[in-house]
Amino acid sequence: MKRYLAVSFLIFLAASTSGWAAESEKAGTAAALAAKQLETFGPQYRIGPGDQLGIEVWKDPSLTREVVVLPDGKITFPLIGELVAGGKTVGQLKIEIEGKLSRYVERNLVLTVEVRELNSMQVYVLGHVKSPGRMILTSNINVLQALALAGGPDSFASRSKIRILRQEGEKNLIIPFDYDEVTAGKNLETNILLRRGDVVFVP
Repeated sequence: MKRYLAVSFLIFLAASTSGWAAESEKAGTAAALAAKQLETFGPQYRIGPGDQLGIEVWKDPSLTREVVVLPDGKITFPLIGELVAGGKTVGQLKIEIEGKLSRYVERNLVLTVEVRELNSMQVYVLGHVKSPGRMILTSNINVLQALALAGGPDSFASRSKIRILRQEGEKNLIIPFDYDEVTAGKNLETNILLRRGDVVFVP
């Protein structure tokens, strides 16, 4: 009986260790991907809803958090409460948090802010394509590349009437795109880089 319990414990321990290792590997992979994405988008990357941030005050575990940016662009952090992270660069957010925490943390405040997961860089390809849906960007892509990732226009598509729907502030822009012309090497300037939230619609 004792031997059976010992073997059962070892199996449980091995399974638990394996699960922990898998979760650690997953977290490490996500962090590495986020770092690679940030290299692509540059230091002027603007934080968006769904992004996961790591905020850490050196030698103060109570002020170390991983937070997800809410749909309204806000996060919550100890001592500070709510603050807007969406639309800011990592550097801008770091300066703001440092200023607010300096009221409570005496001297030698060492703060680290980093993006752990980039989940807000999304575009949508809809309509008559072979694989419509949402795409999470891992690099800068243009309209033609996005259409290729969606499998390309299907046989029912009006390829000369493709539209990119973009929101800039309070304005909604409609940008025309002619698939046949661009693939023929014409009007290449219309093959624009896509931005967060863009919708490529193929009628």
